[in-house]
Amino acid sequence: MNPGIMAYLIVCPLVLLAGIVDGIAGGGGLITLPAYMIAGLPAHAAIATNKLASTMGTSVAVYRYTRKGYVRWAYALFCAAFALAGSSLGARLSLLIRENVLKTVMLFLLPLTAVLVLKGRILDEEREPRSKKAAYLLGAAISFSIGMYDGFYGPGTGTFLLILLTAVVRLRLQEANGVAKVINLSSNAASLAVYLFSGAVVVPLGLAAGCFSILGNWIGTSLFIGRGVKAVKPVMIGVLVVFFLREAYDLLSGLF
Repeated sequence: MNPGIMAYLIVCPLVLLAGIVDGIAGGGGLITLPAYMIAGLPAHAAIATNKLASTMGTSVAVYRYTRKGYVRWAYALFCAAFALAGSSLGARLSLLIRENVLKTVMLFLLPLTAVLVLKGRILDEEREPRSKKAAYLLGAAISFSIGMYDGFYGPGTGTFLLILLTAVVRLRLQEANGVAKVINLSSNAASLAVYLFSGAVVVPLGLAAGCFSILGNWIGTSLFIGRGVKAVKPVMIGVLVVFFLREAYDLLSGLF
């Protein structure tokens, strides 16, 4: 497939915006996937090409957070292994379970999650940390579950990881974001390898979009490093609202 110049003009600015969102709190895929499809790419090509650009951008986020000391590598790699196992299972489950079942569940969970972000203590950095054993056990369970969700469906994976790693594992916000980015990067890279092997990636568009994703993630991580919770909360709420509206629209469209 050889997309025209209009595809680049549509995709690249939106990927830049998505990179900023991803660098702060995850959820950029809610912007990028529609962008590729608006540009005329078939669904599989859109997903595959998005993985190339996203992998490039997330690599920059991981690099910057590593330089700042936010990534606990032993813990992050441990969680990433469970996320990859969960993603593989989720992809298989997607062949057995109707997608509308998950969409319906998400419509109930998303408003609750938004309320917890606004009113709860999930981003409170002064909470008592978990013991090392508890942190690893909870991290394994969360990474496997969200990895399974990512393989099954996917939108908002980075945001959900950040919420759970702060709320349940009680990592500091900076460390939670660093770990979440490593998990995302490993999942993206694994799926990208499959898509590249299958020939589904529109490489020229993916590389161009990847450059904009790098810039967006650089801006997003700078905002996060400089503003912390003040940058995360509004972006996270925005991601959850967009996700809720999209799920509601998809379900209602299927009824009529």
